[in-house]
Amino acid sequence: MVATASDTPPSRGPGVHFDSMPAADRTFQIAHISDIHCGGPHFMPSLMDRAIGEINDMQPDLVVCSGDLTTFGFKQEFAQAKSYLDRLECDALVVVPGNHDSRNVGYVHFEQLFGDRNSVLSVDGVTVVAVDSTEPDLDHGQIGRGRYAWIEESFATPADLRVFVCHHHLLPVPGTGRERNIIYDAGDAIECLQRSGVNLVLSGHKHVPYAWRLEDLFIVNAGTVSSLRLRGNTRPCYNVIEFSGTHVDVWRKYPFHGQEKIIQFAIDTLEFEKYTARIEGEVTSRR
Repeated sequence: MVATASDTPPSRGPGVHFDSMPAADRTFQIAHISDIHCGGPHFMPSLMDRAIGEINDMQPDLVVCSGDLTTFGFKQEFAQAKSYLDRLECDALVVVPGNHDSRNVGYVHFEQLFGDRNSVLSVDGVTVVAVDSTEPDLDHGQIGRGRYAWIEESFATPADLRVFVCHHHLLPVPGTGRERNIIYDAGDAIECLQRSGVNLVLSGHKHVPYAWRLEDLFIVNAGTVSSLRLRGNTRPCYNVIEFSGTHVDVWRKYPFHGQEKIIQFAIDTLEFEKYTARIEGEVTSRR
C-alpha cells in the first residue's frame, strides 16, 4: 500500500503503521527504485519487468520509489507506471513524484493514482518520511521551510532506523556535469534532517547512483532502473538496503547483471566503508 499523509503537512501527520518483529531482531530489507520514465523513447520494459521479478523474489519489507515515474507527466504514463508498481508483491510501498511527474500538471494524476504526495510510514521499527520536492514544470526542487516542523514531528516517535525520501538530491552528484538541480534549500533541509535524527536519505533524479556520509547522515542516490537515458558509463540499476541491529548494507543491483556492495555503515558509531563500483574501475574500499 502507499503510505499517506496530508499534502499540506499538519502538526502531526497520520502515518501508516505495520507492527511485526522489531527491525533489531532480524534483517529489514528495502528495495529502492527510481526514475522509471514510462512513456519516453528510452524506457525499457524488459528492465522494469526484470527488476520487478528480482524484487519480488527478494520479498523486501518495503519498496521505495523516489520519483520520475513518467517522462512528460501525462495520464497514460502514470497509468503505465501504476500497472508496473501494482505488480510488486510488497504491502509497504512509498512513492513520491519527480520533476518529470510534475510537468503538464501531472501531480494531479499522481494524486489520483498514488495518493498524497507527502507521506509517513512506520513498519517494524523503521520510520519513513517522504516529501514531494518538486515544483510544477521546473527541474529544480525544494523541501520548503513550511515542512521542517512537520518533518521533525513525524520523526519524533522512537524508531530503530529513520529514513527520509525525496526525488531531488541534497548534494551534487559526481559524474553528472554542471550542477543546476540540487534542492534549493538543501542546507536548511539537511540541518532539519540532522535535528530529526535521520539516519538515511534516499533520492534519485540524475540517473547516476552515489553514496555519501555527511556528518551523521548517510545519503544514497539511486540511478534509473529502466531508462537508457544514462550519463557516462552508468548502467540501469536500483538499490537494496539491508538493516540489522545497528548495521546497514547498501547494494547496487543491475537488472539481469548481478549486484555489488556500495557502502556499509553503523548508525550508532557512524563508522563506514565505501566501495568503488566495478564499472568505474577496480573495486576498492575506503573507510
